[in-house]
Amino acid sequence: MLPDRCSIKEKGRNCVNPPEFIISIIDKDEYMVVVTCERHKKIFSAKLESLQKEGKMPKGVINFSALKPVGTDCVKAHPDDLISID
Repeated sequence: MLPDRCSIKEKGRNCVNPPEFIISIIDKDEYMVVVTCERHKKIFSAKLESLQKEGKMPKGVINFSALKPVGTDCVKAHPDDLISID
């Protein structure tokens, strides 16, 4: 499962945009770092490069994988199907 919002906070407020990219670092393995919207893609890239220079993140290629939204109406919950735990 992925977060439903971009991972950045600006001035103490969470970004309200949905994620459009998974940002990962590819070294020997691939490490998922954050999800981001188009607006914050450059900000995250610059921050990751800075953290790599400081040795706080693995060295490697910063990779952006586009997310494709998928919607379905095949799974529906009926109120009678819910289980109440007391």
